[in-house]
Amino acid sequence: MPWRYGAAWGTRGARIADARHAVRQLLARAGHHPRERPSQDAQLVVSELVTNAVRHAPGPGELTLEVTPDAAHLRIIVRDSSPLPPRLQVSDAGRIGGHGLHLVTRLCEQVCTVALDTGKRVVAHLSLQQPAS
Repeated sequence: MPWRYGAAWGTRGARIADARHAVRQLLARAGHHPRERPSQDAQLVVSELVTNAVRHAPGPGELTLEVTPDAAHLRIIVRDSSPLPPRLQVSDAGRIGGHGLHLVTRLCEQVCTVALDTGKRVVAHLSLQQPAS
């Protein structure tokens, strides 16, 4: 059985710290220590995707986390009420903000957006394998 976590938020948005805590706890149960890179990468990706949903989409949203039975991969699903897909901004080292989606796409094996009748769902697949030393 895969490990799962789900949460929903209303019009007030989600607490980003709660989302980071949820992925940290879920991965710890699956055997990934919070100080190891896979857990830290997952926390960053979840934080960025939930922040984007809260910042750019009015209304309710959802976060779903699923770890594969072998604890080798994490699927992150963030649903929000905006029909607009996330878009990569032109890289600008002097700009504050606008870098999160670049990080997400570099860390994840796959990121896709699914249009819904009432918004969208962003799905990211993250490997939990430790990088070779």
